Amino acid sequence: MAKYRHDLPIGKGKQFLLDGGLETTLVFLDGIDLPCFASYPLIAETSGRTRLRDYYRQYANIAIKADAGFILESVGWRANADWGAELGHNAEDLAAVNRESIRLMEEVRAQIETDNTPMVLSGCIGPRGDGYQADTAMTIEEARDYHATQINTYAETAADIVTAMTMTNMEEGAGIAIAAKQAGIPSVISFTVETDGKLPTGQSLKEAIMAVDEASGSAPAYFMINCAHPEHFADILEPGAPWMDRLKGIRANASRMSHEELDACTELDDGDPEEFGTLHASLTSQYPNFTVLGGCCGTDHRHVGEVFAKCAHTASKAA
Repeated sequence: MAKYRHDLPIGKGKQFLLDGGLETTLVFLDGIDLPCFASYPLIAETSGRTRLRDYYRQYANIAIKADAGFILESVGWRANADWGAELGHNAEDLAAVNRESIRLMEEVRAQIETDNTPMVLSGCIGPRGDGYQADTAMTIEEARDYHATQINTYAETAADIVTAMTMTNMEEGAGIAIAAKQAGIPSVISFTVETDGKLPTGQSLKEAIMAVDEASGSAPAYFMINCAHPEHFADILEPGAPWMDRLKGIRANASRMSHEELDACTELDDGDPEEFGTLHASLTSQYPNFTVLGGCCGTDHRHVGEVFAKCAHTASKAA
């Protein structure tokens, strides 16, 4: 069973960098066709693996320059049973992809990790349904059983943690946290929020985090916000509130558009990278517990570079 080599990136006074919007970068900037918005099929192609190595190295260099850590997130966001079936892949295919994805991350880490830039391998888990809509209702138990297959595969690799991205509802997040706990690997749960700062179900972020902790025995290592512009959730954060201690990371969108508007877009809205960095600096100044920072839809190395250029001064406050 995997044992993480480094302390998890929480409460250590060190910021950890995440990459940006992998899929939007591949589709809109690199012109790569991704059926079902799935990046994991690239693992099976020599050119695809080369493209992914180059992508992660670009972000690793930002982390090294910023004297920050780096979380290497695998390409398993769509590598689950329902999305795999859409793409013609069975359980054996998906297990091989998830294992190979971590091996690729191992290779990158072995080549570029430094003492000042520790690198954590994360097995990415996506939602059963759409990351913008709460359209796949499951109980906590159903979500645990559904996602356990992918989580158990990651637990048998060198993955240090598993990260559930774009979770739209509490039940799926709780099921994943429980499955990871049972597999013996730390988990991170990241919730999608709308322009009002609430989950697509209408539940508040505070309620969702507290409910996952209650259902799982506080199993997640920490929680994150993803897939929303910083201005969409800044007003729902509560300085000094206990639940805020559980919230450590941000993967924000470059665009201020709603999810419905983004779905209808045929061109990339990449916002303003410099403003993106400034908004993150404001958040980390007020909430130094935000130590895991990256990007989501529409972001690339420019946005993440600006975040770390402007947020580096807040890192010491998190100690």
